[in-house]
Amino acid sequence: MLEIHQFPCLSDNYGYLLHDSESGETVCIDTPDADEYLRQAAHKGWQITQIWNTHWHPDHAGGNAAIKAATGCRVTAPVGDAAKIEAVDRTVGQGDVASIGDRQAFVIDVGGHTNGHIAYHLPGASTAFVGDSLFALGCGRMFEGTPEQFWASLERLKALPGATMIYCAHEYTASNARFALHADPDNAELRTYAEEITRRRDKSLPTVPAKLKRELATNPFLRADDPMMQARWGGGNAVETFAALRNAKDSF
Repeated sequence: MLEIHQFPCLSDNYGYLLHDSESGETVCIDTPDADEYLRQAAHKGWQITQIWNTHWHPDHAGGNAAIKAATGCRVTAPVGDAAKIEAVDRTVGQGDVASIGDRQAFVIDVGGHTNGHIAYHLPGASTAFVGDSLFALGCGRMFEGTPEQFWASLERLKALPGATMIYCAHEYTASNARFALHADPDNAELRTYAEEITRRRDKSLPTVPAKLKRELATNPFLRADDPMMQARWGGGNAVETFAALRNAKDSF
């Protein structure tokens, strides 16, 4: 049985420890704060055996060396970003598999935020760890990629089963909801979702994970292929509409 332990760290990151009770293995999904990951693992009584990095940014891979030194764990990192990541043992890309016990996580190329960004999809657990590629009601800034690349990445995530729970790396949902309502003001399901987010954040509750099916109906970046979004935001195709939305969010 897999257990996901989610905890806040740094200013707005979420840390994740993925534990398989049968094998005793524990995976760090990214390493924004080595000390906090080690504390959380010790509190749970878990031994960290692996790190799975999604991309090279320091708030995702900065704790690799310290955690590896403390635990002897094995580090898996995206092949496209590995040159910028410390302590890598194995590189993976689209279609490769990472394993925890007898559970498989399929690697998805989600480049755009960084060129080498990857996600880890565990179909048996209806779970995807997506780093900064996709957020609840948002997506990552396009620091390195192109609109064509980023939209293709989002299409790969859109194709996952609707029941998939999306574990993103930051608590950005309230600010994302404000832009989403600006981008798609006639979306009744989005308004309901935004109200729920406000209630959760008023109680200091997390808004992550998010169910993909709901994101498909409400996240403006995932809806760039919708004719209504294209009519509102311009562009004759999904790539152009996505680019218009991403540019608007950058200055919102």
